[in-house]
Amino acid sequence: MTRAIYPGSFDPLTFGHVDIIERSARLFDNVVVAILTNPQKAPLFTVEERIEIMNEILKPRFRNVEVDVFHGLLVDYAKQKRAQVIVRGIRAVTDYEYEFQMALMNRRLTPDIETVFMMPAENYSYLSSRLVKEIAELGGSVTGLVPETVERRLKQRFKKET
Repeated sequence: MTRAIYPGSFDPLTFGHVDIIERSARLFDNVVVAILTNPQKAPLFTVEERIEIMNEILKPRFRNVEVDVFHGLLVDYAKQKRAQVIVRGIRAVTDYEYEFQMALMNRRLTPDIETVFMMPAENYSYLSSRLVKEIAELGGSVTGLVPETVERRLKQRFKKET
């Protein structure tokens, strides 16, 4: 059985993330979507909210996908979960440079865990959680960029009081 870890902050989950999860679920026996907790960052959604959102969206669609939370070194978490693969999404050359460096360091730390790079579908290649948050905060439409549950929660979060 091949288990893959797809790590990220997923703040918020976008259709780009869902695309990578869907394709990972077809390639690997088990996929752990691992929410990274980073005390240095101030996320829009709490870890609990992100878990709730992901379970609502992913559980009905994928039997071989689970949602979990981790902090610390990714390779330590991957070893703990007995994963053989780390999945990373790459949108552009700038992502590749950073991800390549991280993959090489992870390989140095734990040579038996492979990193697999996946590009999202072309229509999501420009999409990032940061951009989605900015658009939502400024009152723009994020329809088609995020699942309906996420869109609804973003509207609630950024609801302007008059």
